[in-house]
Amino acid sequence: MEEVLTNPRAGFYINRDVFGAEGDFITSPEVSQMFGEMIGVWVMCLWEQMGQPQRVNLIELGPGRGTLVADLLRGASKFKKFIESLHVHLVECSPTLQKLQHQNLKCIDQDNAAESAERRTVSSLAGTPVSWHATLEQVPSGSPTIIIAHEFFDALPIHQFQKVSRGWCEKMVDVAEDSLFRFVLSSQPTPATLYLLKRFKWAANEEIAKLSQIEVCPKAMELTQTIAKRISSDGGGALIIDYGLNGVVSDSLQAIRKHKFVDILDNPGSADLSAYVDFASIRHSAEEASGDVSVHGPITQSQLIGSLGINFRVETLLQNCSDEQADSLKSGYWRLVGDGEAPFWEGPDDSVPIGMGTRYLAMAIVNKKQGVPVPFQ
Repeated sequence: MEEVLTNPRAGFYINRDVFGAEGDFITSPEVSQMFGEMIGVWVMCLWEQMGQPQRVNLIELGPGRGTLVADLLRGASKFKKFIESLHVHLVECSPTLQKLQHQNLKCIDQDNAAESAERRTVSSLAGTPVSWHATLEQVPSGSPTIIIAHEFFDALPIHQFQKVSRGWCEKMVDVAEDSLFRFVLSSQPTPATLYLLKRFKWAANEEIAKLSQIEVCPKAMELTQTIAKRISSDGGGALIIDYGLNGVVSDSLQAIRKHKFVDILDNPGSADLSAYVDFASIRHSAEEASGDVSVHGPITQSQLIGSLGINFRVETLLQNCSDEQADSLKSGYWRLVGDGEAPFWEGPDDSVPIGMGTRYLAMAIVNKKQGVPVPFQ
């Protein structure tokens, strides 16, 4: 899964723009500017709870085109003290997407006079410094940190196990005689079995008893521990938004190409692979990593952005727009907070907005010093 998505030569994310209507799938920030604005409200509320520190590292993991951060900066640009405290750090492994982010954040590269100093990049949307990193570990520590992970965890590689008469066996990819890929079961325990045992430890016996298949995501567990340790030492918090379950995930791995589901093994590297996020596993990983953090949620995306004020925002925007813009705003709003097909839709059946308000969940990990973050109280 990791190879298919991030192989330096043929990885799905590496050489193309996969987001938006022309790409393979659409994410919430691409649906409406209001999503990034609401995340901005959350970040600002947390900054207030942190005591308005003068320096904050705002980190986004897997920022796509940079749309979320761009909308966040635009929306918050009036709040000078907040904006001046930010240094944006984008954790991105795709050179193609890094260029797009640079473009969408309207970045300007400044050459510093001092020869020893690095070249500084600033987003002209709000005068905010922006840096890029391949991994979270590369982001400098020491300053209070706010981390956004929107649709990032779902692309981390999972391991699937199947229950057979001899016990739990990992599902592996093999090459058949006709040189095509196929799934096989391992004949003996694999390294990922350690994570399976850890996941079993966190689950109730009755939860496991009814399953014949289970997915575990070691990378998600490790990343969560890295996040929790950083928040514990530097202060701050993380907001994780993704589709998933608050419990064990059994069989959710899927491949999407041009907005349609396709066979997982068909032409690897040409389709997006993703799996449901196991939010319970994230909570246990964070709590195990540090006693100084608290974990809140998950709540639905609809509850999150509803509480942060999207209803007021959509009403304000609707007052100053054309009929066409109003339709676009309403359908964007429904996609962000609604559930299922939009009841108000009058356009063609094949383009009816489908709400993702309850399919997406949000979880926050914060330093205990800051109390409970908005709106998880």
